[in-house]
Amino acid sequence: MKVLPESRESKQRVSVKIYGEEYLVKGSASREYITMLASYVDQRMRQLENRNPRLSPSKVAVLTALNLADELMKLQEDYDNLVKLLGDERTLPIK
Repeated sequence: MKVLPESRESKQRVSVKIYGEEYLVKGSASREYITMLASYVDQRMRQLENRNPRLSPSKVAVLTALNLADELMKLQEDYDNLVKLLGDERTLPIK
């Protein structure tokens, strides 16, 4: 699912609340999925705020985005390594 501000391919609009702000999210994914994503982002932002209560909302948002990007990159690297291992196993000679 791609969530785009001005996507013409969007099939629905979902109103979500993240960190006290309302957002209208347009996307082709299910309402439940979009709501779940928004809830996850809200939870992660609130966790970061609890550890760093003096941060501004914009800094909480940017640091949360960096943390999520880091997790995504690590998962992508793990996935790529697993795919490579599976490919290597297929090319091993059978004894």
